[in-house]
Amino acid sequence: MRTHTGENPFSCETCGKVFSQRNMLAVHMRTHRGENPYSCETCGKRFSQRINLNDHRRVHTGEKPYACETCGKCLSSKKGLTKHMVIHTVKKPYSCEACGKCFTDKSDLTKHMRTKKFLSEWSLD
Repeated sequence: MRTHTGENPFSCETCGKVFSQRNMLAVHMRTHRGENPYSCETCGKRFSQRINLNDHRRVHTGEKPYACETCGKCLSSKKGLTKHMVIHTVKKPYSCEACGKCFTDKSDLTKHMRTKKFLSEWSLD
């Protein structure tokens, strides 16, 4: 019921993150203790939560079940989709002088210009 009311009575003493259920706080605490009980069978990478292992497995399978409703891009995790959605809602103040493509942060513009080999022709001042 707390999920629907927004009540979060369980708080992490380390970082302040709050949870609606005690067991979710317990799972979260693994990150602070460095516990990673879930291991990828393919590459051995370890995770503190099963959901993160499940998302990671898709790196190996290529599965991308989460599709952006705005542009159709498919992603391997719900978290990745949430992060991706920012590009459709946030201002993009950094634009490429060569092609006009806009970016949310300067590092993405720099990466774009290196990829497109514009750096030799254009300044990033």
